[in-house]
Amino acid sequence: MDAVTLIAFIVAGYAAFVTIAAALGVALRAPRPRWLDQLGWMLEILAVVLAIGALAAWSAGRKPESLSTFLGYLGALVCLMPLALQTMREDRSTWSSGVIAAAALATGVVAVRVMMVR
Repeated sequence: MDAVTLIAFIVAGYAAFVTIAAALGVALRAPRPRWLDQLGWMLEILAVVLAIGALAAWSAGRKPESLSTFLGYLGALVCLMPLALQTMREDRSTWSSGVIAAAALATGVVAVRVMMVR
């Protein structure tokens, strides 16, 4: 197992953790806690590390079957969480946790897809 695959598994696992934490907040109908934002930003840092690793593997000669799909997944990977977190920056309601849950779930799925197409 190479390093990029390992990082992708870490991102997917952490994304599942953030999704569960955010969904629990929605289920409990609690206002979004500040620590959920921190979990989201940590997921973003991991996603950027995965994107850099995937780009490094690509530049080292590992060519994906579809370059446009690969680059699209990398773009989505690094844009999902910041968009969700910035959109919900001022809104601390219960449903803002749902937005974070959806973005974290999508980030995890895209991390797995990056691993599959590279």
